[in-house]
Amino acid sequence: MEGEEENRLYFGDNLDILQRYIASESVDLVYLDPPFNSDATYNVLFREHNGTDAAAQIRVFEDTWHWDLSAARAYQETVEAGGKVSEALQAFRKLVGDSDMLAYVSMMAPRLKELHRVLKPTGSIYLHCDPTASHYLKLLMDAVFVGGFQSEVIWSYRRWPTKTKNYQHMHDILLYYVKGRPPVFNVLYEPASESFLHRFKGKANILDKGATKKRPSEKDTPGLPMRDVWEISIIAGSSKERLGYPTQKPLALLERVIEVSSNRDQVVLDPFCGCGTTIDAAQKLGRGWIGIDITHLAINLLRHRLCDAYGEGIYKTFTVIGEPTTVSDARVLAERDRYQFQWWALGLVGARPAETKKGADKGIDGRLYFHDDPGSQKTKQIVFSVKAGKPSVAHVRDLRGVVEREQAEMGVMISMLSPTKDMRTEAANAGFYESSWGKHPRIQLLTISDLLAGKHIDMPPATGANVTFKKGRKNSPDSPLQMRLRETEEGYGADSELNLYR
Repeated sequence: MEGEEENRLYFGDNLDILQRYIASESVDLVYLDPPFNSDATYNVLFREHNGTDAAAQIRVFEDTWHWDLSAARAYQETVEAGGKVSEALQAFRKLVGDSDMLAYVSMMAPRLKELHRVLKPTGSIYLHCDPTASHYLKLLMDAVFVGGFQSEVIWSYRRWPTKTKNYQHMHDILLYYVKGRPPVFNVLYEPASESFLHRFKGKANILDKGATKKRPSEKDTPGLPMRDVWEISIIAGSSKERLGYPTQKPLALLERVIEVSSNRDQVVLDPFCGCGTTIDAAQKLGRGWIGIDITHLAINLLRHRLCDAYGEGIYKTFTVIGEPTTVSDARVLAERDRYQFQWWALGLVGARPAETKKGADKGIDGRLYFHDDPGSQKTKQIVFSVKAGKPSVAHVRDLRGVVEREQAEMGVMISMLSPTKDMRTEAANAGFYESSWGKHPRIQLLTISDLLAGKHIDMPPATGANVTFKKGRKNSPDSPLQMRLRETEEGYGADSELNLYR
């Protein structure tokens, strides 16, 4: 029965997840906002690349794909499968060559085919993109969803203007396709304007098909059926909705998509769920949901977002699949990608990564902020070092130095292997951080086994708001949907190039 299956959040490659876990014709609505380097120039996008690193699957957060061995393999497999999608990719290659754009459509093609498979016959899909790639994606969608094109929805917004010799970029595109007929489509209305009401004064209400002989009023008509141009503000930099995720979309945008193209208790899927705006909107509107993302950064942020909005009870309503649950699973992740291992380990203790890109971290892999003094607004911190390999006493000394340099209250080392006797002695020599709740070791050594067994950091209970992650707004799954048809322009000046966490 629809809506009874537990909500699911998957960590991993969405192509693999779709193929292994998502049943055919089990999803009512798909929204996807695949990563793409939207700020690159047109010419850069078509520059040829000869790199051999198989990095197209984005094992760290990067807003682009490149033409490399992985992209070439995806292209070959899709072309050899035949059909209209194969023909489309071959035509793209003749047009754009072995470029990043070809890599992008080659990686998207098998995913769109899987999304077509999992959609119900009455299902809909919204592909969010910008004008740089929308025309290529539209042709690709035409090949996958034959005859399914419905609308090209324009999301119009305003933001602080940039210095450019071109028109200001103030819109994105949502390509709306359906799998079959009839699709779920709930008509929403824009409020009738004064000019509209005046124009039809004395005429029948053409929307309600009534026979009134007087000027229709707002009470007489639900308004005008919604246009394919949606004016919804971007998220203001000071907004409580802002989580610091670079591609975060407004909740109002996803509420509208979900409200129009699904009904309560139906299932919404986002295969690039990022910070989870689709998931949040689906939860709020009483839909079931499935989210997929390839970074632990996103998985951890989404957990916090749902908890902030709906309380800790929300954790009982969904399952996370694909994360390590044993030490051996964690070891496999560490061997495959140490950055993902770091992000996952930090998520176990509620800490955020110190750096979002590969590179020098100055001895800090993560941070956790807290308040433990009711009479003070001072924010205090714990710094983290994560070791996937063999830890040593030198690593503990380094952590002590970082704690002193950063003037942090405590330091925690998380390691795969158990610390040695000398490491424990070095940690003990660092002394204690004292709070109203007692003494807490200034340097603490925890293993993955400890954390999976439920062991926690020895620290004071927070007396103020946890500021490690930017909190989302409180929400209720039964709160009424307030259509934002005439949003204020609070988004002016919003920073569109934010780091993953501030």
